[in-house]
Amino acid sequence: MSLLIQNGEIITADERYTADIYCEGETITRIAKDLSAPPGTEIIDASGKFVFPGFIDPHVHLHLPYKDTFAKDTYETGTRAALMGGTTCVMDFCTPAPGQDPMEAFDIWTSMSMGKAACDYTWHLSVTRFDDRTEPSIHRIVADEGITSFKIFLAYKGALGISDEELYGVLGLAKRLGVITAAHCENADIVSSLQNKLISEGKTGPEWHYHSRPPYVEAEGTGRLMTFARAHDAHVYVVHLSCDEALREAMRAKHAGVHAHVETLIQYLTLDMSYAELAEFEGAKYVMSPPLRKRSNQDILWNAIRQRFISTVATDHAPFDFKDQKYEMGKNDFTNIPNGIPSLEERIKLLYTHGVIKGRIDIHTFVDCASTQAAKIFGLFPRKGTIQPGSDADMVVFDPEHEDTITADTHAMNIDYSAFEGWKVMGRPEVVTVRGEVAVQNGSFVGTYGRGRRIQREPNHF
Repeated sequence: MSLLIQNGEIITADERYTADIYCEGETITRIAKDLSAPPGTEIIDASGKFVFPGFIDPHVHLHLPYKDTFAKDTYETGTRAALMGGTTCVMDFCTPAPGQDPMEAFDIWTSMSMGKAACDYTWHLSVTRFDDRTEPSIHRIVADEGITSFKIFLAYKGALGISDEELYGVLGLAKRLGVITAAHCENADIVSSLQNKLISEGKTGPEWHYHSRPPYVEAEGTGRLMTFARAHDAHVYVVHLSCDEALREAMRAKHAGVHAHVETLIQYLTLDMSYAELAEFEGAKYVMSPPLRKRSNQDILWNAIRQRFISTVATDHAPFDFKDQKYEMGKNDFTNIPNGIPSLEERIKLLYTHGVIKGRIDIHTFVDCASTQAAKIFGLFPRKGTIQPGSDADMVVFDPEHEDTITADTHAMNIDYSAFEGWKVMGRPEVVTVRGEVAVQNGSFVGTYGRGRRIQREPNHF
């Protein structure tokens, strides 16, 4: 089946022009004005619309165990929601449980995803233990399965967190394999001490979560990652950076020559800590780590995106229901509230509305931070992240004039609330394609479960 998108304004990270795009099979083959197509070609008229490369979310959780429960989205519901929001490739985390061999975790994530995803996907391998027993499995997953990014936790002591000795070993291995290491940067010991102190004082509500993870613990973790990266000349990627203090540590390291990339989240750009302080336990909807910060951080983060100091805007999508998970598990102790905010479906509309429309970033930076940089950093470019001959035919025909209101009543995410309930947004993905197949038409999902593939990648960070 061939596909022709006509008369759209094509916008990439560095180009803007009007042309037709012809796709054969799964690939873009021609871009020019007034293209003709053979009989049977599916034709989409994109007049008056933008045509973006498919957006990439480098930080989502689709299969996410937490204590005795799981996040609510699956590879079916999560990838459907991604496509409804214009995201055509997601990056999940294959995370071994404490003591579990990485290959066992890899098999679990394979069983949860294979034949079920509606869009393409790939994984970061979470390294939750590093020793002589786990290293062979890690080698195998990189070499044989094309998983070329690690994830480490400098938080969550006693669970997923690794020691400084393990951190040194992981970054050394990553350098030898050409793998980039993504890191959750917080000081686990300080967080644990602050949590215990607050709970002992009877400060158990969600409004105290912020005070257990103040900005300085994130800054310390970020600085520590940079020190260890410098020791090996390793490439690192700071996930979900939330505040000025941590950004300064990353920028200082980049200035000194550390190969560092920074990610922030759409919620840090649009929400602040007052949401986690809402009464009647409503604040639990907004509990995440690092926490939502003071509003003064938002202009700093937007400016860093505009100057491309921050490379990517992701979601850390972690969909736990409010009623039977966040409330029931955490009503007596904020440390038991499942962390995370559902935002996979809304990222692009919020980024366009609050970034491009409000003049905080231009439209090329919008594409860069929401698609192209993720593709480049994680070894997907130019297969994904751009519109050019030879690239996968992942595209978004975007109506910039469409007005909408976000609500859980109509979202595709499998969760009982929206973190952005009632927010007005401009623009929507009207048509979304996955390797040449239309998956969203007129804003409705028409895709195929099982169409999505796990993309194998080559190491690109030697």
